[in-house]
Amino acid sequence: MAAVLAALLPVFLLIVLGFALRRYMLKEDAHWLGLERLVYFVLFPALLIDTLARANLSSVPIADVGGALLLAVLTMAALCLALRRPLAATLGVDGPAFTSIFQAATRWQTFVALAVANNLYGDVGVALASVAMVAMIPVLNVMSVAVLARYARPQRLAWPQMLLAIAQNPLIWACVIGLALNLSRLPMPQVVHDFADALGRSSLAIGLLVVGAGLRIGELIRPGIAASFTVFLKLIAMPAIAIGYALLFGLSGVNLAVVACCASVPAASNAYVLAKQLGGDAPLLAQILTLQTILAVLTMPIVISLAR
Repeated sequence: MAAVLAALLPVFLLIVLGFALRRYMLKEDAHWLGLERLVYFVLFPALLIDTLARANLSSVPIADVGGALLLAVLTMAALCLALRRPLAATLGVDGPAFTSIFQAATRWQTFVALAVANNLYGDVGVALASVAMVAMIPVLNVMSVAVLARYARPQRLAWPQMLLAIAQNPLIWACVIGLALNLSRLPMPQVVHDFADALGRSSLAIGLLVVGAGLRIGELIRPGIAASFTVFLKLIAMPAIAIGYALLFGLSGVNLAVVACCASVPAASNAYVLAKQLGGDAPLLAQILTLQTILAVLTMPIVISLAR
């Protein structure tokens, strides 16, 4: 419980600070638009490249851990797509709102997972969480961009335009570059690592401030059915699906616990930045992200304890 609280409380406080700054100090939209673009095009890509390039992938069961989490993500994505028409018919969920539900149900907060895994299991936990990054981040970014390109606009993009939108996504290219550096074993100069590390470490704080700046506190007090349902999908259904696949693969002990940890974290703050860039329902997503972060303080310890 202490490790989970230690990882989640700073996340929530940064969101609250972003809301306060937007309300009382940095009221102009231009300030936050510049920060959104900085996070999207520079800071998060630097984080992904540096983390994936340095991840130790030789000491952990890559296929089983990565496979369980990847299958869980694909299963949740398929479930969301199957629910699109029922959600539109019963709750009036339009295209942009559906893209926010999709992102919030499938994506994961990397920093929280790494922090909790490190607090619980040290270097082994970090290595396992890095496997999760390799397995999930490229696929999640491709799926998220594709869903946004298809459903967030009044007119759906043609397939060539959709492929172009995916190819232009800086987060996908960052994953490709990071994995290529890892597999090639090319030595990274210390100055390059220090530069990328400094950029990456700032990405979480600024990204969460941007999330807080887009928060609508009135809607947070009375969350709608769509937001509440998405919180259930991410914090309850996703961990259950991932643990089920992990058990099928024969995982146990630390391996199973880290799979549960990675599957039970809130959705990533960069989902909000992506929604703002590509036309998703950013206020709804900010509401869901904050609800997930608050409730994950309760659900994550239970999920991880059950897995252990």
